[in-house]
Amino acid sequence: MVTRQIRVKGRVQGVGFRAALRHEARRLGVNGWVRNRADGSVEAMLQGPEEIVESLIAWARRGPPGAVVAQLIAAEGDAQEPSYAGFELHPTV
Repeated sequence: MVTRQIRVKGRVQGVGFRAALRHEARRLGVNGWVRNRADGSVEAMLQGPEEIVESLIAWARRGPPGAVVAQLIAAEGDAQEPSYAGFELHPTV
């Protein structure tokens, strides 16, 4: 199991990106959360088998119809990150 934190920039708010990411994560069996950031980006924490998490990251590089992804930054999750059960929408920060 791996944990990845991603930040997606571009036209990713107001186009259903969070809901679509949550749907795709649940479909693949990835746990974690997603939220909007005040700077207009979307941030997510993803946990699951490496190949499945990487598949979700590949999906996030395109996003749902209407999204225009300009940049996706992926990093290893913090070792102190808890284990997640399910996939949630978190409030904007």
